[in-house]
Amino acid sequence: MRALIVDDSRFVRGLLRGMLQGMGFECDEAGDGQAGLEKMRAGPEFDLVLVDWNMPVMNGLEMLQGLRAEGFDGVKAMMVTTEAENEFILRALDAGADEYLMKPFDEEGLTEKLALMDLVEV
Repeated sequence: MRALIVDDSRFVRGLLRGMLQGMGFECDEAGDGQAGLEKMRAGPEFDLVLVDWNMPVMNGLEMLQGLRAEGFDGVKAMMVTTEAENEFILRALDAGADEYLMKPFDEEGLTEKLALMDLVEV
């Protein structure tokens, strides 16, 4: 399984990478939505993309919209953000997110969301 972590925080990318690698994922990273879309286009194919909402250049919502508009329907997408209001959750799901994980998070919370997307077993 391959995962792309898209977040402007190097710390968050490292944290997610460590958790995901511990679950058997091979990981790549991008610091903004535009760089994330470019990595998606360049391949190889990813099974999962984790996207922060608030990033420079292209935010996570725009990246999700671009991802789905370009036909990346087979990749599971999770918004990982501090945005907690229902409006944000609904907008992310409408843009193509399969799940939504609130920051701060722990490995148990991440694992639960990945299990809901049938990517890991609990």
